[in-house]
Amino acid sequence: QVQLVESGGGLVQTGGSLRLSCAASGRTFVIMGWFRQAPGKEREFVARIKYSGGSTYYSDSVKARFTISRDNAKNTVYLQMDSLKPVDTAVYFCAARLTGTNVALTTTQDYAYWGQGTQVTVSS
Repeated sequence: QVQLVESGGGLVQTGGSLRLSCAASGRTFVIMGWFRQAPGKEREFVARIKYSGGSTYYSDSVKARFTISRDNAKNTVYLQMDSLKPVDTAVYFCAARLTGTNVALTTTQDYAYWGQGTQVTVSS
């Protein structure tokens, strides 16, 4: 059974840091990523990483503040979030796909597998 389980969310002050984890089971995913959804807004792309080579891609809003990484031996992807701002407050979702492609993979339709989400709240 394919499953993605996120953890690591919580409440942090502006400028603080959090590290999210997403443990995958059931399959080895070629691409894993993170999306987020704030109240009343659409789910938006945050970052993604490839299984082979570790190539990464970030949204402009988090570039230089967030770092995505993965531990292939543990089938787990991480999102290190630094210099957090109130606008980063959202439910963060792990996403995954089984096949690779050369496109950016920044839309929800690009991913077939999703976790349940973890809340990140940044206070001002």
